[in-house]
Amino acid sequence: MMRSSLRSFALAVLVALPAWACAQQALGQADCKPGDVPAARYERRIGPLTDTEMQMARIAWKYFENNTQPSGLANAVDNYPSSTMWDTASYVGAIVAAHQLGIINAQQADQRLGKLVEALGSLSFFRGELPNKVYHTKTLEKVDYGNKPGEIGFSALDLGRLLVWLKIVKERYPQHADGIDKFVLRWKFDNVVDRTGMMFGALVGKDRKTEYVQEGRLGYEEYSAKGFELWGVNTELASRAEPYSTLPIYCVEVPYDARDPRKYYQHNYVVSESYVLDGIEFNWDLANDRGTDDAKHSHPWMAGFAHRVYQAQENRFRATGILTARSEHQLEQDPYFVYDTVFTDGYAWNTITEAGKYVPEFAAVSLKAALGMWALWKSDYTDRLFNAIVNQRDPNRGFYEGVLESGKGPIKAFTANNNGIMLATLLFKAQGKLLRWGPAHESLWDRCRKPTPTGLEARPC
Repeated sequence: MMRSSLRSFALAVLVALPAWACAQQALGQADCKPGDVPAARYERRIGPLTDTEMQMARIAWKYFENNTQPSGLANAVDNYPSSTMWDTASYVGAIVAAHQLGIINAQQADQRLGKLVEALGSLSFFRGELPNKVYHTKTLEKVDYGNKPGEIGFSALDLGRLLVWLKIVKERYPQHADGIDKFVLRWKFDNVVDRTGMMFGALVGKDRKTEYVQEGRLGYEEYSAKGFELWGVNTELASRAEPYSTLPIYCVEVPYDARDPRKYYQHNYVVSESYVLDGIEFNWDLANDRGTDDAKHSHPWMAGFAHRVYQAQENRFRATGILTARSEHQLEQDPYFVYDTVFTDGYAWNTITEAGKYVPEFAAVSLKAALGMWALWKSDYTDRLFNAIVNQRDPNRGFYEGVLESGKGPIKAFTANNNGIMLATLLFKAQGKLLRWGPAHESLWDRCRKPTPTGLEARPC
């Protein structure tokens, strides 16, 4: 099956085109109707895992068996002792999935969660405010992206994702609730979410002073805002879709963040990951929706945007033969990380570095995106994606990051984010919505923090 899939990857090499030109590559009238989004009518894949799917889960877990440090944290990249809060959230999700799927037992899960919560509780924060962007996983020191000691700021998006998974653990494993609450009670929220509900990250300027910059673009911003909402933080502006626009890509009006990257110095990338995460963790529901009906979505525009981002990728395959599952991904070589997009910075199917350099040779089928699409949209197309990725692995190390669209083979990088999201996706297939609410009760957090219309108010506890 893999050889056949690789031939389909090689049918065409990615070529950069302006958004308007890509729009002209719409499928013929016999193939699609402009504006039609069949994905909105697709079913989910829900039910017990097959033997093949369970084997996938066990291999994904191998990554964490190999990369969990005695400190309690896990490496973000194979055999490299560094991690972000986003990657730490993926490790939390991996523990939950491994336990719920029967790969590890309750005692093993409890030990891992306990050690991780203990590690988080001992972290020194960026200038006393919030967790630093990066930590050394052996020493728990604050480090820069070169893993050298130092403070470099915090990421609102990363912290929001971590808050999602800490809440999931509190609901599923209440024995760890107090430890989690003590960790988050140390956070100072004033500079990460302002009184209007807009999210900000922090960085260190050339003068070594802290700079707070608005963070997040359509999809990622609203997903991460849900993490803060779960803890009573007002995210009114960050939770809105506006400002956004759409452009036609293969018959689909694809939504994108309308803020100009040239003015705001942030890429407005459209990728699968944020919509997949919102789908498997929240069922495209509002953050505090306790409903359990996976067929209903209380966050309808999020579900609608997710369907459109998916549909553009399926339609691209049907028009060109290029298997498509776009997301950000790691690389084995320089530049080591790319945003592999449906659209960004004025171009469809644009693959760029953090600095915005165009690198089409690194366009790939992302394994975490492909598996998420397979779970959330049951279709012949996602069957093809599944068959293309199921064997892209090293049984002793986990799943590869992706498979290059050019046909030049897999990206043999192993990461916590890829393997963690794949494990969580398989748990979604088995159980549905991952945020499962336990019995209502007052926690340490509730006793110590009172939500207000403009933020959080501390109170004696």
